[in-house]
Amino acid sequence: YTAFLSVPYSYSPNSSVSLEWIFSPLHFQTLSAMNNGLEEQIDLGYIGVFSMINKFLVIPVFNFFEQLGLGYGVIILLLTLIIKLLLSPLNFKMFVSSAKIRLLKPELDELNAKFKPDEAIKKQQAVMQLYRQAGVNPLAGCLPMLVQMPFLLAMFSFFPSAIELRQQGFLWAEDLSTYDSILNLPFEIPFYGSHVSLFTLLMTATTILYTHLNSSQMQTGANMQQMKIMMYIMPIVFLGVLNSYSAGLNYYYFLSNVVSILIYLAIRYLFIDENKLRLKMEAHKAKPQKKSKWMQRLEDAQKMREQQVKQQSAPKNRQGRRNK
Repeated sequence: YTAFLSVPYSYSPNSSVSLEWIFSPLHFQTLSAMNNGLEEQIDLGYIGVFSMINKFLVIPVFNFFEQLGLGYGVIILLLTLIIKLLLSPLNFKMFVSSAKIRLLKPELDELNAKFKPDEAIKKQQAVMQLYRQAGVNPLAGCLPMLVQMPFLLAMFSFFPSAIELRQQGFLWAEDLSTYDSILNLPFEIPFYGSHVSLFTLLMTATTILYTHLNSSQMQTGANMQQMKIMMYIMPIVFLGVLNSYSAGLNYYYFLSNVVSILIYLAIRYLFIDENKLRLKMEAHKAKPQKKSKWMQRLEDAQKMREQQVKQQSAPKNRQGRRNK
């Protein structure tokens, strides 16, 4: 390494500069104990919420299990379970919202078949009315996913920076701080590399499976079809991006997908009674419904659109003006 350093210096016969050299591993708690800010050089996420998750949750939990003498593969598994447990109330809310939309899927398919492509506003208005009558909030499943994203991105910074994983193996991975290779290729594939990471393959396969489970509950239609295609393309993109990343990171993502799939199946088949949920939605339809501001704006936009179409299709008189 080469370093260019500047020190305060004023020329005088007896001038001196005091220097202190610290030789320490890039271990967060070790550097934090020195109280001089050296721990800030560890990349725990450039965005504040990511570094806070790592500093106040991930690192303390990780070090606690490390002090118990557990293997790092087991520590990552326990860390995954704890994070999933913390997010389980949001996951349950998301799955209930998805179950409601799944029960409405036949009616949503009828609306998609009823309206023509140029009647997008009318179709959206009808869909929102159906949601309101059934007591379904279509955005209820979005907030839990947004809340989970900082945890996933925080791990993206934590695992490559965790010096504890250096030269620590688990299963076929010889070093969890770098990529695991089960096959070295004699050539390099663009955007993928010259090796095959098994943890990355497992992460990609479980991501596609979890995507399939979620996409089966989505509406049909051209826009939804494009969204589904993008949902399947993203795991393939991450296959190339993460192939050369930390095996510990891919192992965590793989475990997170497996736990999410198990939670999905448990909530769907054990904790959610779709018959009771359907009766609850039907009872909500029987209640008098108030028109929301969002619905009113949709109706106003539809009326303006109909007026514009009517004016454009009105025949012109001899002066070139449109008839009223």
